[in-house]
Amino acid sequence: MRDALERCLALSRQARKESGTALAATLAELDALLAATRSGIAEPNAAASADAELELDLAGYLTGWSDGAQRMFGYAAEEALGQHVLFLYAEDDDDGNIAELFFEPDSGATGARTEVRRRKKSGELIWVKLRLLLRHDEAGDPVGMLVELNAADSALSASDKINLHARIIEDSDQGVLITDAHERIVSINSSFTRITGYTPEESIGKTPDLLRSGVHDAEFRAKVRSAMQGEGPWRGEIIGKRKNGELFPQSVTISVVRDEQGKISHTFSLFSDISVHKDAEARMQRMANYDSLTGLPNLCLLNQLVGQALTETKRSQEHGALLVIDITRIGAISDTLGHEVGNGLLCEIGRLFRLSLREADVLARLDGHKFAVALLHIEKREHAAIVAQKLLTALAAPIVIGTHSLQVGGHIGITVYTEDGTDVPTLIRYADVAMNKAAQNIESAFLFYSEEMNQRAKEHLRIESELRQALSNNELMLYYQPKVSLRSGRIVGAEALLRWRHPVRGLVSPGVFIPVAEETGLILDLGSWVLEEACRQVREWKDANLIMPPIAVNLSARQFDNQLPKRIAAVLERHGVQPDQINLEITESLLVRGTDNVIAIMNELVAMGMALALDDFGTGYSSLAYLKKFPISTLKIDRSFVIGLPYEENDCAIARAIVTMAQQLRQEIVAEGVETAEQMSFLRELGCDQLQGYLFSQPIPAADFAGMLREGKRLAFGNR
Repeated sequence: MRDALERCLALSRQARKESGTALAATLAELDALLAATRSGIAEPNAAASADAELELDLAGYLTGWSDGAQRMFGYAAEEALGQHVLFLYAEDDDDGNIAELFFEPDSGATGARTEVRRRKKSGELIWVKLRLLLRHDEAGDPVGMLVELNAADSALSASDKINLHARIIEDSDQGVLITDAHERIVSINSSFTRITGYTPEESIGKTPDLLRSGVHDAEFRAKVRSAMQGEGPWRGEIIGKRKNGELFPQSVTISVVRDEQGKISHTFSLFSDISVHKDAEARMQRMANYDSLTGLPNLCLLNQLVGQALTETKRSQEHGALLVIDITRIGAISDTLGHEVGNGLLCEIGRLFRLSLREADVLARLDGHKFAVALLHIEKREHAAIVAQKLLTALAAPIVIGTHSLQVGGHIGITVYTEDGTDVPTLIRYADVAMNKAAQNIESAFLFYSEEMNQRAKEHLRIESELRQALSNNELMLYYQPKVSLRSGRIVGAEALLRWRHPVRGLVSPGVFIPVAEETGLILDLGSWVLEEACRQVREWKDANLIMPPIAVNLSARQFDNQLPKRIAAVLERHGVQPDQINLEITESLLVRGTDNVIAIMNELVAMGMALALDDFGTGYSSLAYLKKFPISTLKIDRSFVIGLPYEENDCAIARAIVTMAQQLRQEIVAEGVETAEQMSFLRELGCDQLQGYLFSQPIPAADFAGMLREGKRLAFGNR
């Protein structure tokens, strides 16, 4: 089907092209004829003398044979004389009429004229112009005939050609527009009026700008003008404007006419209204590339789009995924309620799927009750599982079609490229395999083609599901890791760290669930919970008359929007906590997002009385420009630079540079992950302000941290 449609499209375009070429040739030849006529070199109108002469008796036998007849037919006189004229006839001239014996009584002295076929001695058939003259005796009675023959010439006379070409141009279904050297319209044909709506009275003397639509750019118009100035014919498509203001596509050919001196005297444009062709091409393209029922891309278009994405992916080393979805119960519903209901259900499923996807994702219908989704770009392979779950969720609720509430399900197979395959047919085949396995699997309605990937995706979704439950089941808690002054050894603050106490698996590492929360958007809910809980705990300590140093709360880049200051202010007010009792820690990744907007939000937070710390400094997009622009009061040296102190030369150099820079900028310095006395001594000598790490305390529950404060626990600076 697709090959046939493409051939139709090609023939349609070729027909338009050849039509324009033929009419352009006619105009060019007409110009040459007019020039030749002006120069007086056109062929004469008078008839030439006969090329050959035959004499016949009244019965049709040859009695005379001229030299010209011998040259024309190849027979010598002795071969021809006495033979009946029929020996010159073609074998298939069997209409029963002998032209040489036919004589119109009214032909008079000029004789009867006709054009006939005759056969030469060689067997070659030729066309000749035949003129019959009747011969009479002295008494006036007919005694024979004189036959004058001329080789038939297919060429027309100049005047005939001019008349013929003029009729062709006037009667052509293509519009013809002729302008003079000053680009004024001097002639149009009837098709011009039919296509554009402009009559000769409204057009002659105007310029072609009266058809200008204004949709083409300067470069395009320059190409057209170059053709009008004689730099070679131009053929293409232009959007024109009719008299009623309607825009229409036209296929146009532009050429010039030159005078005897080679100067451009006229320009002619041939154009066709190709609206119908464009509509037909669009319909055929749609038939070739889109599903007729749902209007979604079909397998053919899916192949093209994913093929292009594969080429780009090989170059960029990124990932994409292809999902094949089989919808269950469609057959049973169609058999029971009719195909009209089944078709309506498929269309609605397509709509629901489309709402569940990003705009850049491709949704296609493969056949029957099978769909496909192409995720042309995914940051992580596991994201394909998130999309699969969204699609299955879209099928979970009953779908209403007319008066029927229908329940369907689905099985999904997933392939990841270029890991599973590097061509579309392979990816679809593997996704089909995974889909069929999913249909037999009672644990999951979707499966990856790769078993390892399948397990990773399952774990990802399990964590997401259980983390949502943890929020509502009070499984989350905050631990507090003290920050200690390297001058006094006293606790000067603490960082609130999220912990998840799973009812089955116990404490789950933040390194396991925080990345999942970031990817799924759950981090927004977690971040709100952490801030709320930290403020609640600070208020509880205050009510217990415990003097508490500032508590640091981590912010995700996802939380950082224009409403963040208002949300934080509302939480502080709700718990009666002062802004200076809560510090906010951000990561370097936030600093590369919309600098101006981020600065404005930071300034608003600082204006509220809150302090900002830059966490994990040196691991991301570190830049002195950030430290100049952003109102950051504290730098935290990442544990990855602390672990090698004081023995790793590179770690020592980095730590020294960070501390020196922060001192110059009058920023407080906190070293994370300090575990040994040697590390502490080195950092203290550098001038680091605070440490945070297992040397003093690991993260501990709120009650234990409060106990430390009551006891006045301090950091010992002596050797251990």
